[in-house]
Amino acid sequence: MHGAMTAPCFRPPSCATVASLPPQSLPQFSRRRRDVAFFAVLGTIGGCYVLLMVLLLVANAAYTAPDHFIEVLNKPEIRYALKLTLVSCTIAAVFSLWIGTALGYLLSRFRFRGKWIVDTLVDVPIVLPPLVLGLSLLILFHLPIGGHRLEDLIQEGGRWVQDRLPSWAPDALRTAQIRITYGVPAVILAQFSVACAFAIRTMRVTFDQINPRAEQVARTLGCSRGQAFTRITLPQASRGMLSAFTVAWARSLGEFGPILVFAGATRMRTEVLSTTVFLELSVGNLEASVAVSLLMVAMAFLVLGVLRLVGGELGR
Repeated sequence: MHGAMTAPCFRPPSCATVASLPPQSLPQFSRRRRDVAFFAVLGTIGGCYVLLMVLLLVANAAYTAPDHFIEVLNKPEIRYALKLTLVSCTIAAVFSLWIGTALGYLLSRFRFRGKWIVDTLVDVPIVLPPLVLGLSLLILFHLPIGGHRLEDLIQEGGRWVQDRLPSWAPDALRTAQIRITYGVPAVILAQFSVACAFAIRTMRVTFDQINPRAEQVARTLGCSRGQAFTRITLPQASRGMLSAFTVAWARSLGEFGPILVFAGATRMRTEVLSTTVFLELSVGNLEASVAVSLLMVAMAFLVLGVLRLVGGELGR
């Protein structure tokens, strides 16, 4: 019949090679052989990097004798650096988790003007060279504001608080020297500036994976937005919060550039494990620097192992 619609002619896709055929058209033995070859290629490519990491660890372990490792850890400056590292990394990770939870939730759930600017600024510490970030922090606290540096304004504010402390306050708190640059607070701030960016990214991904429907239902039942967040969303984000804290802690552990520029590497004052490696290398004590490096590797393995154990990822 003239003008009648004709059904389109179906043409199966041409197969130039046997590999392009559907799996059912291939013999089972041939498919298995191709699968083995596929995994062999992937294993070889990925195994090169894994092998490199293993060789690096083995080389460090073989270079340092156990007796020398214990001797290095018994040095007072190394023990001080270890203590300061544990304290500063924990404080920086806690602050990073607070900021990361708040900002990650805002970036995940809401649209607002300038969101892309905030999203870009969060990634700046990740892509910037560490030395540039440390230099920027140093310039910030020496920037004149109303004729006074920010560092001086903070010190004046601290002295004002110390003068108004109650009589039962400890004397150490009254006489404490309030200093940011080239002090312990500078170490924590330098670690926080980089680690917080990773915590924000982790928490944003966490909130993206949580269905907002339960939160919306809670609001229809009379909960405020804050109550719905704390009672519904936050408990579901517990694993993500643990991941964010662990990532921030591990990133703080390996921070070096901003600490060196902004806080310095003064023995028994602002020395952490990462700067200890630099100080030992600068005096030619290679064995001590390798021993401290092994200690940092062990700490990183412990933190990441706890993360995978609590997160239920071991054995996968």
